[in-house]
Amino acid sequence: MPVTAQQVEFIPLAIYTALAVGLIGVLLAAAYFLGSGRDTPDKHIPYESGVVPTGTARHASQVPFYLIAIFFIVFDVEGSFILTWATAWDLLGIQGLVHITVFVIILMLGLIWLWMKGGLEWGPSAIRMRGKH
Repeated sequence: MPVTAQQVEFIPLAIYTALAVGLIGVLLAAAYFLGSGRDTPDKHIPYESGVVPTGTARHASQVPFYLIAIFFIVFDVEGSFILTWATAWDLLGIQGLVHITVFVIILMLGLIWLWMKGGLEWGPSAIRMRGKH
């Protein structure tokens, strides 16, 4: 049975797959044979790093963490738009420069508004602490 050109193109993929599966098998075997295999009561605790659990695992998450994560995503996407514009700036001309300038100004105004509203404040600040006394 002759080998077609399309089948020849899959040979590197088959070799790569075989190597990856082989490496995974070798690493799993090494972990099995070289591991201690001792079963201790500490292994059955549902916490990591050997830290003894205290209190309940149910607690309120801090909302500022999620807000800062969302703000990071928004401004990270801004960076990808600017990078995309920068790769084609010579093709876009002055019209592209005007558009990206308006885009950056709107995002800067959003950042200023966010800063003024205290959206970037995570913990207590000296100014807010003075106002409470």
